Amino acid sequence: MEGGHRSLLTAPLLAEAELRSGSDADAAADVILDIRDAGSLRGNELMQGYSSESVEGDVEVVVTAGGEDSNPFDLLGAVPFRYIRQPCSLDPFRNHTPTVEGVYEFSKIVLCLPLALARLVLFGLSLVVGFLATKLALQGWKDKQSPMPRWRCRIMWITRLCARLILFSFGYHWIKRRGRPASREIAPIVVSNHISYIEPIFFFFELFPTIVASESHDSIPFVGTIIRAMQVIYVDRFSAPSRKNAVNEIKRKASSNGFPRVLLFPEGTTTNGRAIISFQLGAFIPGFPVQPVIVRYPYIHFDQSWGFISLAKLMFRMFTQFHNFLEVEYLPVIFPSEKKLETASEFAERASHIIATALDVVQTSHSYGDVMLLTKASEHSKEKPSAYMVEMAWVESLVNVTTSEALEFLDKFLDMNPDSNGRVDFHDFLTSMHLGPSSPLSEKVFRFVDVENKGFITFRQFLLGSGSILKQASFQQTCGEIFSECSSGDLLSREKLGEVVGSAIPGISSETLRELFRSFDVDKDGVVSRRDFMEFLQKNPLMIAVFLVSKRPHDSMDVYY
Repeated sequence: MEGGHRSLLTAPLLAEAELRSGSDADAAADVILDIRDAGSLRGNELMQGYSSESVEGDVEVVVTAGGEDSNPFDLLGAVPFRYIRQPCSLDPFRNHTPTVEGVYEFSKIVLCLPLALARLVLFGLSLVVGFLATKLALQGWKDKQSPMPRWRCRIMWITRLCARLILFSFGYHWIKRRGRPASREIAPIVVSNHISYIEPIFFFFELFPTIVASESHDSIPFVGTIIRAMQVIYVDRFSAPSRKNAVNEIKRKASSNGFPRVLLFPEGTTTNGRAIISFQLGAFIPGFPVQPVIVRYPYIHFDQSWGFISLAKLMFRMFTQFHNFLEVEYLPVIFPSEKKLETASEFAERASHIIATALDVVQTSHSYGDVMLLTKASEHSKEKPSAYMVEMAWVESLVNVTTSEALEFLDKFLDMNPDSNGRVDFHDFLTSMHLGPSSPLSEKVFRFVDVENKGFITFRQFLLGSGSILKQASFQQTCGEIFSECSSGDLLSREKLGEVVGSAIPGISSETLRELFRSFDVDKDGVVSRRDFMEFLQKNPLMIAVFLVSKRPHDSMDVYY
């Protein structure tokens, strides 16, 4: 197993029955590997009523054993699938020392309080002097699209020295380096793993590069002015035009030796340093040589990673340490492959693997989207916020669901009252989706998501199931056709909705129907328009199963009654 991936062995090395026979040989074994053949995988571990059709990549496609009527979404071309790739148990964002624990750490903080005050003064003075020097360097400079003139760069050395003093104030009295930066002519782009806010300060002092940063950083007091002097490339990660423009700017500045190196943190967010998460492609699309750099923060009592810990608390802990350790290693330059036409994704994967290998950590498919999911779950006071991470980069590649769509699906999932482990049972699923009471159709919809047939679903399963329906090529067209068939005068009446839903779910209560109608009325104007209908199904794609019943041939309708 590597990076959370599991390989499927199709050769039957040992029969499953022999592995479970309880023989003396088994009893004497220290480790038993449960290696199953294809027939075993098509057995009772799959959901009841389904069988395995094929295995492709990270998912195992599952087709109905009892005919098309066992799949409520077959008219859309969707099939349930079970992911062979198991959920990653590693939380790459969690700070491992969020609170002060132990007599030693408490005593050290008390002893270092006078030192912390002195460090705070040094930090403040360095920031002010650096800010004033930067203002002087930028004074009267109008042509920001061209490289900064050399005399202005010389003034910026004052700010760079102030940056080193800031690092000193945080307890980084010496910094261990391995390797050397390649010349800008050889490697115009530098990429690094990202653990804390310390790395940008270090690289500002060490390399004075052009960086790629969020537009929100421009408004940060003092910092915004300083990064403008670095001729920062701003990007809105949720805007496709902004991302495209950022790539063009990276290419333009990397291609001209008049500009500094371009520095990127391709993970797009900070981690705790125990994994390398998915890389964004901005550094690799231009096709220039890249120098990878790795940073480490060795520690025993204080994890310096900026993960789910406030900036103020992290700064206080840094100020109250005797010394904080930082190691920086410059790795050999990575050149685009000359032997074959290498895509940006392949180039990024190669760089990611090199960095992960040098750090001796695993690679995962988490992304900044997982940070947003984690944050939302925390805001809802969930006991295990990490249970709502899904390895968003993998999900996007699998079902093409965006982060904003995943956040909307999380809102829906949280309304289902998940338990402390982030799981939702059948009853809460029906209540939230307005699919009650239990019926053959509602059971099939739930089982489409609960592909492990455990009687509960996780957010990961709900997202994959909902996303696979939403992204079907015929989904939008089918929604439009359903509305045209059910509506009258471009409006869907309460009576017609009750008729359609009642035929699909016999015994549904009038109160549930009223709640469902109110849910369809997205703009809350008392009527359900085409726009309301389409928007509701867009956010609740599993609900289309209710309307697909009426589109089935009559000889297959009896499955739902």
